[in-house]
Amino acid sequence: MTTDSSAPPEKQWEQIQQSITDIRNQTARVIVGQDRIVEEMLVSLLCKGHCLLTGVPGLAKTLLVSTLGRILGLKFSRIQFTPDLMPTDIVGSEILQTDQTGGRDFKFVPGPIFSNLLLADEINRTPPKTQAALLEAMQEKQVTVSGETRQLEEPFIVFATQNPIEQEGTYPLPEAQLDRFFFNLHIDYPSMADEEKIIQRTTGRESDEPEAILNAAEVLKLQDATLDVPLPENVVKYILRITHRSRPNTDLSSDFTNNYVDYGAGPRASQCMARACRALALLRGRSAASEEEVRDVALPVLRHRVIPNYNATGEGISVNDIIDQLLKE
Repeated sequence: MTTDSSAPPEKQWEQIQQSITDIRNQTARVIVGQDRIVEEMLVSLLCKGHCLLTGVPGLAKTLLVSTLGRILGLKFSRIQFTPDLMPTDIVGSEILQTDQTGGRDFKFVPGPIFSNLLLADEINRTPPKTQAALLEAMQEKQVTVSGETRQLEEPFIVFATQNPIEQEGTYPLPEAQLDRFFFNLHIDYPSMADEEKIIQRTTGRESDEPEAILNAAEVLKLQDATLDVPLPENVVKYILRITHRSRPNTDLSSDFTNNYVDYGAGPRASQCMARACRALALLRGRSAASEEEVRDVALPVLRHRVIPNYNATGEGISVNDIIDQLLKE
């Protein structure tokens, strides 16, 4: 669905909403259930934000990302992280080659990071040095090899996965590096009805394949349109109240926060919530962001930015419980 930038605003809005509807319909042809996760992944993509997906094996995390890439017409690549993976395996390296005349020269061979949509599978299974190479590219949108800097093509979005049940031989991401992810999404088991549909769709001879309905340039236009969604002042103040209440021992913090939070959310969390509210309002066809969107994006934005203390751990209070309490307050 092409978005005509020269069309009137009303026509542009109709084209954008049609594109979003087509994306949802194509995704539903392959992915059963997980509507909330798909919506949150689209929010992250529209905000040019990277996303961390946590879930046990077999919940279609890889299929989700590859399906989105196919529908959006983006160049997709996947890296299976292993303990012996090196930074050059991700960003690429220079190889000495001999030409037809017998001359030798170095040629740069780009790694899988040179794509639009990158799936970093089991990012916690590779050593910190390789993690850092990926995180640097995520932040700077560029890589440096042999002293030469190469820009990554826009859009560039990373969806990284983690396996929460297998921790032996893994390298968990530090909290400071987790903050580079826009969203932290937890994928849960499907319902029995959804799992029945999954069996029917995937164990027969035929299966639905999604169609490419956009391309990279049109995705960039959708990302740009997100910036035009109004963010009212009351919504901004609501975001600020949530983030400031998450910080212990401040004027706005409650006894609950002081007792159970070690570190609260920083300014980046406020920025991410503001951007996510605009994108979610656009996906829902609303003319402006509201406090409802704030409540819906608070958990994936704050889940990896609010750090519980020993009291919370000892009393079985999770970060989700803390965020729920912040929203109630």
